[in-house]
Amino acid sequence: MQSDDTSPHVFPNARRPGELLFAMIFLGLSVLLLAQIGWQTQWLPGKGLAAQPRTWPFIGLAGMMLFGTLHLIATNRVRRTPGRWREALLWVRSLEFVAWYLAYVFSVPFLGYLPATLLFCVSLTWRCGYRSALALGTAAAFGLGVVLFFRTLLAVKIPGGALYELLPQPLNSFFLTYF
Repeated sequence: MQSDDTSPHVFPNARRPGELLFAMIFLGLSVLLLAQIGWQTQWLPGKGLAAQPRTWPFIGLAGMMLFGTLHLIATNRVRRTPGRWREALLWVRSLEFVAWYLAYVFSVPFLGYLPATLLFCVSLTWRCGYRSALALGTAAAFGLGVVLFFRTLLAVKIPGGALYELLPQPLNSFFLTYF
């Protein structure tokens, strides 16, 4: 059977950019987490192996370490392709969206769930380059839908915002209950 450059390789002969860096970070993280298992979990006397709080995290982390090691070995055996640091920069740039989420989470206690969610959805839509009135309106409608679904329909307990305290009493109670 003839193979061309577009067919997938089961055993590739070259690394993708960033693959070695990913393998090293993954293995390092799994070793770090496995080293913390004695401090983060405990062994309970009189319990079976499967009922121990330490068993399943240990198995998962040991598997991460084993497969991370195998991945690193396999990655080291193939030819390197350029672009590792360009790929790493892309990973770092994606952390911007983690910062967006953290800003949202920290703003909810101050603004309230409804205003923070609407602001987050519309701002993130704007940041992603969708600047038409339709896109921003859709983002606002999505944010409102999320709030109505989680806070009103499912009655998820989310702390009310400090901004709600500025509302008159009947409105304050309404927003604290439903939004």
